[in-house]
Formats: sequence, C-alpha cells, structure tokens
Amino acid sequence: MPFDEDRVLGTLTLQEKASLTSGADFWHTTGVDRAGVPAIMMTDGPHGVRKQVVEGGAAEVGDSVPATCFPPAVTLGSTWDPELMRRVGEALGREAAAQGVAVLLGPGVNIKRTPLCGRNFEYFSEDPHLAGRLAAAYVEGVQSQGVGTSLKHFAANNQETDRMRVSADVDERTLREIYLPAFEHVVTTAQPWTVMCAYNKVGGVYASEHGWLLSGVLRDEWGFEGLVVSDWGAVHDRVASLVAGLDLQMPGIGSRPDMAVVGAIVDGRLPEEALDASARRVLHLVARSRTEAGEAPDLDAHHELAREAAAAGAVLLKNDPVGGRPLLPLPADEDVLVVGELARTPRYQGAGSSQVHPTRVDDALTALRGVLGRDVPFVAGYTLDANTYLDLRLRTEAVELARDAGTVVLFLGLLPADESEGYDRERLDLPTNQVRLLTALAEANRRVVVVLANGSVVSMTGWRRSAPAILETWLGGQGGGHAVAEILAGRRSPEGRLTETIPLRLADTPAFGNFPGEFGHVRYGEGVLVGYRWYDARDVAVAYPFGHGLTYTTFGYDEVSATVAGDEVEVSVRLTNTGSMAAAEVVQVYVRDPQASVLRPPRELKAFRKVRLEPGASETVRVTLGARDLSFWHPTLRRWVVEGGTFVIEVGASSRDIRGTATVEVAGESAALPLDSMSTVAEWLAHPVGGPLLRGAMAAAGVPETDDEMLRQIPLEVALSFAGGAVPPEDLAKLVAAANA
Repeated sequence: MPFDEDRVLGTLTLQEKASLTSGADFWHTTGVDRAGVPAIMMTDGPHGVRKQVVEGGAAEVGDSVPATCFPPAVTLGSTWDPELMRRVGEALGREAAAQGVAVLLGPGVNIKRTPLCGRNFEYFSEDPHLAGRLAAAYVEGVQSQGVGTSLKHFAANNQETDRMRVSADVDERTLREIYLPAFEHVVTTAQPWTVMCAYNKVGGVYASEHGWLLSGVLRDEWGFEGLVVSDWGAVHDRVASLVAGLDLQMPGIGSRPDMAVVGAIVDGRLPEEALDASARRVLHLVARSRTEAGEAPDLDAHHELAREAAAAGAVLLKNDPVGGRPLLPLPADEDVLVVGELARTPRYQGAGSSQVHPTRVDDALTALRGVLGRDVPFVAGYTLDANTYLDLRLRTEAVELARDAGTVVLFLGLLPADESEGYDRERLDLPTNQVRLLTALAEANRRVVVVLANGSVVSMTGWRRSAPAILETWLGGQGGGHAVAEILAGRRSPEGRLTETIPLRLADTPAFGNFPGEFGHVRYGEGVLVGYRWYDARDVAVAYPFGHGLTYTTFGYDEVSATVAGDEVEVSVRLTNTGSMAAAEVVQVYVRDPQASVLRPPRELKAFRKVRLEPGASETVRVTLGARDLSFWHPTLRRWVVEGGTFVIEVGASSRDIRGTATVEVAGESAALPLDSMSTVAEWLAHPVGGPLLRGAMAAAGVPETDDEMLRQIPLEVALSFAGGAVPPEDLAKLVAAANA
C-alpha cells in the first residue's frame, strides 16, 4: 500500500510514532488508522509459509494454513545450487503473497559451529561463503514476488542452550571471517527487507542493544537499507534497543514499552530523531508490503519443485561394490526388501517455529513401489518410541526376511525429540534400537543400503562398515519420499554435497570443550578454525569431509590454471563427465595462504560452480576471485588485508579431494603496524619507515645493530636502556612520532 512516508511521519503524534516500533500482536505490526497506515503480517518460514489459523494469537506450532513444505536449509544447502534456491524462494514468495503475508521470517544463515546445535536443520553450512551465496539467492527469489524476507539471527547465534541469555564471547577477527560474512553478502547483494537480531549477547551485550552490530556494521559499513526487527521476545530495554538501531520490537506486548519510549524522549534520554528514523523504516516496510491475499499459487508445481529440491540435496556418501558392482542404483529386477518405520512414516522437517503444515507428504515406501512398478516387501524393524519388546520382535522379523532378500534398503534417522529449536543435542548417535537393527541385518545380508533422515549430522562410527551404501537425505520436505525413490531406482543421479563435515567423534569437533558454555558465557576458543578449517588445520581424520558427495558417474578435472588480472585472480578448470550417466558435479575452489603473518586455515572455500554434464561431455569452468577472497581481517589494523606473496589456488571435489592446484604471486599491500616505545627491536627493524629511522638513530649514537635474537625480541625502550640510555627518552618519543607519521 504505497504512501508518502515522510508526509505521514510528519502527521503522527509522539505516541503514534512510538507505537509503530512495536507489534500489535504476535504476528502483526501496529497500524495507525487515522493516518492511513495499515498493519502488515509477518510469519514464520523459512522453508514454508507457517501462517497460523488464528492470526493474532501466540505461536501455535502445527495449527497453520496448509502450505508447501520445502526441504529445510540443511537439505537446500546441500544442493550447492543458487539457481534452484532462487526458484524455491520464488515459490515461497508466491505462497506468502497468496496468504497476504508481507514478510517471511527467513532465511537463517548462522554458521554450524557444532553438530550438536539443535537448530542446525534451519542453517545452511559451516562455511560462510557457501551460506551467503545460497541465502542471497533465496532472498532474491522471495522478494521478486513482492514479499520481504528476514535475514536471521544477527549475530553469533550458534546454539540453543540458554539462547536468550548466553553471551557469545568471540573476537572480532573470528566474527569478521566466520560469523558475519554470510550476513554481509546477503545484505550487500540482495538487500533483504528486514534483518532479525538474535536473542543472545555478543561480547556481553544483547544483540538487540548492540549498536556496533546493528548500526556500525550493518548500516554504516554494509549499507543496509531495511528494517531491523527483534527475534520474538529478544528486547529487554526498548529505549536502549532504539538507540542501538533496532526498529521493531516483536511481538506486541501492550502499550508499556511505547510509553517508556515517549518518556525517554520527554526527559531527553532518547533523541526524537532516533525514534523518527525507526518509525520511518517501519512506514517504508508497510508502504512496500501487501496487506491482502494475492493470486492462488500452483501447489502441484510447487510439490514437484519440492521433490526436485529434495533430490538435489541428497548426498550419496558411500556406494561400495558388492559382488562386482556398486549397490546403487538398484537394478530394475532387483529383489528389494525395505526395512525401517521411517520409510512409511517420514520425518521431513524439523521441530519448532519453522514447522509447516504440508499440502501433502510423499513417503518413500509408497513412492519406491510406484517407481519400481511392483510391490516391495516391508517390515518396520523398529518403533519410533523405542518400545524394547516390540523392537526385538520387529528386528527378528526383519533379519529373517533379509536372509533371502537381494538388497536390503534400510531407513534410519533421528526422531523429532532428538533435535529441535529451543535445546541442543546431547549426542551425535542414531537411536540405539536402529543401530542394533543395522548390525543384525548386516550379519544376515551383505547388501545393505542405509537411507538417513536427520536434520544434522550423525555419528557413523561403529556402523559405517556394515553398510556398503549410505544415502544421506537430511530432511526432505513433503516431496522427499519420492525424491529418495527416484535416486534409489536410478531415475536421478544423486547430486548433493556435504555443507558440513561429518566427524568420527564428538571429541574431534572444533567447539568441543567450548560448548555450550558455562555461567552465562560461551567462549569461541577455536577462533577462525571452524568446520573443515579445524579438521584440515589439525589433520584430524573425519568420516566424510566438507564438500563430499558421490554420483552415479565419474568426473575428470584437467587444465587447472590461475592468473592474476589486476586485483582479481581468474581460475579455470576443464571438467569432463567420464562415466556413463548424466549427472552434476560441484567444482569447489579453495584458497591457501602459506606465508601469512597470522594463523590462517590450510584452505578456505572462495568459489564454487554446479555443472551438469552428459556422459563424455566437457566444460571449462571459470571463476573470478577478488581481493577479499585473499584477505584476512587484521586484528590490530581492524580492516581487511591482502598480504603480498604466494597464494595456492586448489580446485577439487571436496576439501580433501583436491584435483588440481595453481600458484599465483600477489603484490599485496602494506600492513605495517603502528610503532611505540614498547614495540620490539625486531618489529622496529622490519617496519618500512621505522626500520631506517631506528638504524639511523642507533648509528648516530654509536649503537651497533644486533643479530642476537633474544635482544631483538626485547621492547625498544628496554633495549635502549640496556645500551646505557644512548637514545634519550625525548629522542625516542620523536622517533615514534616520525615512524607513525
């Protein structure tokens, strides 16, 4: 409903402006009828429109209008496919518009710091480059339909334990390199209509009151033009939040916070200009939003898109030969036994505020029977409530049938209670009754295919060798069952890739010992070594590395090259489908700086391309790396720095499957630190300005330059005192001033 925002703002009373900056109820902004300002509706996503049947009430998970349940971010991320993400976003935008929803609350781009985070199914990756590119495509897709998005949760929201109070104690370099870049990329390239602040504190300050984050970084540095909204219940001091740059408190909790704002302006604690800025942003959001339901979407087409996305996000982890050939795809005449309650009772989305009421749901058992065109025997094998007596009977039945089966397709996975918003996981393991079933089946039949359904990684230590083939389907949304059936039968080649490392042990994970914190604080002690950066830096064995994923064909990498062109590096590789089936490969480009003056990971993902090729076909894949892709955040200079020297460009199929490398020489820039009297002799001598000045002063005082390493590590002030005060304090002060001029 377009209107002149500045004109309307000028007609509002102080009380009305204050009311605009808080919600009217759980899902709606506050309207001002006399000024022609309607209320607009926000609703949960991210992977479907969760519009409640009763719109104004508190959150009622499950009591929502039917909508397409697309795969959650854990699966969408595993597609490594921005174009597909954009199409999913467009579909979500159409469905939101049809329901009169102005803003869909998603996507979530928080980094998967630990596999124990209970909400990992809502996040894309452990890598900020990948998360940012996929989320930007999602935002572009949704907003192309005239519906806003809410990029969340800003920032350092990487756990559910004590999420509303805990302080994420993380240094700035780690924030800049790991936890902020995905937000930065989405803001600077896609301009989401809103950004949602996190519940937690960052460095002891609530995110809702964090002026450095909400104003200094988000608006002043990145140029964010939209509105900052709180997570629901994240505001503790309305006035402090407005000062920091938070525009809209949700949900509405009555008029008391509005009166606190008015009182703060009257007594001078809050400039009225700050309230005007936030009220203007709310008016701008309302002016660009829809308030009435739009055209009904094509739900059949959206269901097919949900199936496509689920298939594209399924990751074939393992496909070993048994009897001379890989187990997958299943031959058309294969005698198949399906085992596992999850085959007919699918788990297709996570638990919590993102839970969508699907328009329909495909189960894998029915879909596989349809795809294969025949009846397929089935036995549950286990119960979803871990009924010990019944589990034993079902397991015995499954083992007896498996002895005479050709191939056993076993569906395993986590249960809703195992992972959810609001609390973190306690362990990485699958349910014990499921692992016992797999062990028993493997003893009866060597040909076991495991199909996993889970929203975050599970440990495979102890059972991985029992399954020659493992297909990780994550949470497939409402079309996941059909997608799995088509992959098993060879109608589609799996094309997903891991967006997070699968560790061998919980003790190997980066945040182990620093998660979930204690006494209200969680220390990010691993710094920038998050995810594969940690495992590669420490040379830790993993079950499956970041970026890994098999297909039903093979790919060859040739002619890897990298050349410097101005401030950019042009990278190319010749990719060939060397197998017999059409499939997609994800070409991953990593950067390594072997000469860095700070600790940098062995490799960092800086570009990727998903390429589909017919058998025998080739394509030259080209990507361009910019200066930022070679940079690190300098903790002292507090800016991005490209150090000159040799950089290694690695091209491969995973972080541990590098197919080719190229080396480039980069000129870099000056990263000289400011000097003072307590800088070491070595630091002075290495400084481009300070070094010659010091040598001149020492020569004039008759002090020879030393090559004694112990003396070179002493602060200059102390070293000069050892020389009998050859350089007086006043001359040293002049030397410092000249070096830093």
